[in-house]
Amino acid sequence: MSRRPAAPSSRTHRAASPWLFLLPGLGVVSAFTLYPFLTTVYQAFTDTRTLTGGSWVGLENFRTMLDDEQFTVGLRNSLLYVVMVVPCTVVLPLLLALLVRKQIPGVTFFRAAFYTPVVASVVVVSLIWGWMLDDRGLINGILTFLGASPVGFLGDQWLLLFSAMALTVWKGLGYYMIIYLAALANVEPELHEAAAVDGAGAVRRFLSVTVPAVRSTMVLVGALSSVAAFKVFSEVYLLAGPTGGPAGQDTTLVMLVQRVGTGLNGRVGYASALSLVVFAITLVLMLLVLRADRREELG
Repeated sequence: MSRRPAAPSSRTHRAASPWLFLLPGLGVVSAFTLYPFLTTVYQAFTDTRTLTGGSWVGLENFRTMLDDEQFTVGLRNSLLYVVMVVPCTVVLPLLLALLVRKQIPGVTFFRAAFYTPVVASVVVVSLIWGWMLDDRGLINGILTFLGASPVGFLGDQWLLLFSAMALTVWKGLGYYMIIYLAALANVEPELHEAAAVDGAGAVRRFLSVTVPAVRSTMVLVGALSSVAAFKVFSEVYLLAGPTGGPAGQDTTLVMLVQRVGTGLNGRVGYASALSLVVFAITLVLMLLVLRADRREELG
């Protein structure tokens, strides 16, 4: 007996059912991601301020950036943050994962200790580091006790910026270590045993076996850390203060967006244009990392 074709209403119901399940999620994404993004894109071409509407000014906000010294400083610091932080967050967590992967007594304690900064509040951690690096803080107290001169970590432009970088690396070590531990679990022990039989030492096995096995994970960590480093805010803001350190020389791009876009007379249009630049550069950074990985695979 032949089956009767489904009624049009039944086919429509089946086609619409998946969208009914997706509708709540799409509504949340549209309300809290898509709409703010489109609004930011529009406002980037206006002179909107906090309490007043704006008019269309075209590319005027982007022309202003070219003459804005603070934009140059923020771009320099953000790019320098990427150059210094990303290599550390790609390599150091891998070495840490190799260390805590060994089954030795007390290794569980060290795994928990290395992961603790990840779950700690960035505000609390930054305040603790600020107290330690202060002129009268713990580190300078130890230096003074040893007869050395105090170091102005928070009063020098470059020392403050590098201190914030060290804080970012330290806080992210545990997070990326967990990612590497998951990748290392898929590395066959026989590969290391075969390399050891061929006479390869620990360093040689690391470069010839471990690194190729986790290369895709290293690319993932590089992409994640690049975006996070370029959009850094809390660490620098809490160590340097709202002014961005001495003469504002430690300001990052995200700090600049916050500074010019808030307040009763905040330049929302200009802040939106800065946000678009941040978005474009982070997108380029991710594409460069993925392209490098692609070329490595083809090579």
